[in-house]
Amino acid sequence: MIQTNVLDTELKGKDLLTLMDLSPNTIQALVDKAIVLKKEKLAGSDHGKPLAGKILGMIFEKSSTRTRVSFEAGMLQLGGQAIVMNSKDLQIGRGEPISDTAKVLSHYVDGIMIRTFSHSIIEELAEHASIPVINGLTDLAHPCQALADLQTVFEVKGKFTGLKIAYIGDGNNVAHSLMVACAKVGMDISVATPQGYEPDAAITEAVLGYAAESGANVVITNDPVAAIKDADVVYSDVWTSMGQEEENEIRLKAFNGFQINDALVANAKPDYIFLHCLPAHREEEVTASVIDGPNSLVFEQAGNRLHAQKALLVEILKN
Repeated sequence: MIQTNVLDTELKGKDLLTLMDLSPNTIQALVDKAIVLKKEKLAGSDHGKPLAGKILGMIFEKSSTRTRVSFEAGMLQLGGQAIVMNSKDLQIGRGEPISDTAKVLSHYVDGIMIRTFSHSIIEELAEHASIPVINGLTDLAHPCQALADLQTVFEVKGKFTGLKIAYIGDGNNVAHSLMVACAKVGMDISVATPQGYEPDAAITEAVLGYAAESGANVVITNDPVAAIKDADVVYSDVWTSMGQEEENEIRLKAFNGFQINDALVANAKPDYIFLHCLPAHREEEVTASVIDGPNSLVFEQAGNRLHAQKALLVEILKN
């Protein structure tokens, strides 16, 4: 049984590179805290400005809407500040070692959030920084997205155990973090991808271990109909992620039959909710009838990025 409302005080000053770093209790507590912070904000609270005087440095090697605005707004709402840095504007864009950048920024800011390509970049940054490093997205993991996903599910369904989420699409960073999150909190997950696009084997192995401890059921399949059967939550992501544009035509053919449409969601539970990390390509991975339909919570989900990340920021950067 996961204990709620108990935050792991060891998060203070720690990195968050993947959700593998967090215990099930801490994940649940962060979701609980995010919901509280959301209610406080809607009530007009400034949260007591717990991060007054704190500065978050944000490095972007990939373009961003939700990650940039939600982290920056979150720091401001918590009483802190954020500095946005495009990698092309930094010396790392001209070849300065990641290790040197990490050591220099450690003297200027209280934490670093980075949105980048290779996961090895954030690992190197964290290794050499003396301040916390938060993963805003890498090709391997998207932990902050998964925290917002869990918050959205919990707000609507009121629980994790006994629920089934069906992820249909590419076995990518979003799928990886969602799998880890679900397995840690005891929520069943079925992932359906075309052959050759399955999740990373090492991630899957770790997830099966978490699931054995929590009692969650994890299924990896190439059959979207089997995956979505009786699902409480249906999840999709783009078929071609940033950096894969040259594969687009190949992927469009490979993912034929994996579109989330009215016929496919008819196999889910009638009260299913639809999630998508956005941006979405309507009529590609999902039809407009689904993403803009009554079961869709994609914009509430996007809004929860702000609150889930605020919960994380408070716990990591608090005095």
